[in-house]
Amino acid sequence: MSATDKYDFGMIGLGTMGRNLLLNMGDHGVKGAGFDKDASKGALLEQESTHKNLKGFSDVKEFVACLNTPRAIMMLVPAGKIVDDVIAELLPLLDKGDILIDGGNSHFTDTNRRVKELESKGFHFFGMGISGGEEGARKGPSMMPGGDKDAYNVMKPILEAIAAKVDGAPCVTYIGPGASGHFVKMVHNGIEYGIMQLIAETYEILKKGLKLDNAAIGKVFTEWNEGRLQSFLLEITKDIFAYKAPGTDHLLLDDIKDEARAKGTGKWTSQVAMDLQAPMPTIDTAVSMRDLSKYKALREKAAGVYSKVEPELKVDTNEFLKSLEQAFYFNMIITYAQGMHLLSNASEEYKYELKLDEIAKIWRGGCIIRSEFLNDIYNAYQKDAKLAHLLLDGEVAKIITEVVQGSRTVVSAGTAAGIATPGYAACLSYFDAFRSKRMPSNLIQAQRDYFGAHTYELIGKEGTFHTQWVPKS
Repeated sequence: MSATDKYDFGMIGLGTMGRNLLLNMGDHGVKGAGFDKDASKGALLEQESTHKNLKGFSDVKEFVACLNTPRAIMMLVPAGKIVDDVIAELLPLLDKGDILIDGGNSHFTDTNRRVKELESKGFHFFGMGISGGEEGARKGPSMMPGGDKDAYNVMKPILEAIAAKVDGAPCVTYIGPGASGHFVKMVHNGIEYGIMQLIAETYEILKKGLKLDNAAIGKVFTEWNEGRLQSFLLEITKDIFAYKAPGTDHLLLDDIKDEARAKGTGKWTSQVAMDLQAPMPTIDTAVSMRDLSKYKALREKAAGVYSKVEPELKVDTNEFLKSLEQAFYFNMIITYAQGMHLLSNASEEYKYELKLDEIAKIWRGGCIIRSEFLNDIYNAYQKDAKLAHLLLDGEVAKIITEVVQGSRTVVSAGTAAGIATPGYAACLSYFDAFRSKRMPSNLIQAQRDYFGAHTYELIGKEGTFHTQWVPKS
């Protein structure tokens, strides 16, 4: 193979994300090679290559041989065993010093293991979270690389070129050591779960509670997205409320089953948060509601057993919509705050040395949870890199104080009407508990000591104590 046939970068997995990311690179002058066992995907890559500087392969040996050394290869394949299988197939074909990048949604514990294994064999490896979906990959994603810093620095010019830009700054930065990149992406996805659940509950309130039709609901989401609630998830929601399938006279949304699927990253976020004792009830609730949605048959039976009275909010619609906007803003802030708190705890526990301002900065463009409010998060951590919790920032506290009453109004009205708003309620309860100088947890400690002699601590006294709560007979 002549030097002119050599390529600067390799992509394994030419599904939607892998192909679009490689096409993005091709647009920025990168001469790239893509591998997929399905030869038709390589052919599609070449067909869509605007600058004809991309080549598809279905033979892995030919693919590896065509890359300039030291080789740089990204894997965009499903998380789990497939990643290990791809690595095992590649290693005999690679040379020490080559760079491997896992761009999928791998669990951070798997990435930890792979970092150690590949480093011990002389290879550079880093895990990189990528957000933005199909459009982001093609036009500019947000990327979260963590692990081998030297390998990242080699890739930095390419990654900065293809990343989304906000105010001229690329939405990519070195996250930290080990599996930090995949950890941050996992938390990003947890926040995504939370906000999607809150939007779904808002839809429920507007449809069931206020009896608004689809056009009116779409108008609410459109107006919200033009103000302080501006975000990618609201942007796509307004588009969904405008889409009718060709040849139909109604929204496609109305034909979609109410059973939500998940790939696991939300659940992972909740599990790790519990391990690190960083409460995030909004994300926990979002995961639970997706699970509950799958029990369609059970829900239909329950609907037949219990009252068939249709819920309705007895409110002034225009005034209530003002409260609803405030409530959603409040909820969004609380959800981000829970995610940032988890990142803060993880940074300390896993020695990631995360720069939370930089993370907020790269989330402002290209990614699924991008929003106007991320500028406020960025500013908060810019002012105080050691900020213990986002809700302790003065400017954020001003916003919360302004909008919390809207949340109380909506949760109260929804509960009274029998409309399920678990995400809304979780946000409000979290806030009220967070701002409690004294929680009722002293009673829990007394109970634990009563039935299990687990001991308790006393105010103003050192040590632990145990009481014989009932005299022995």
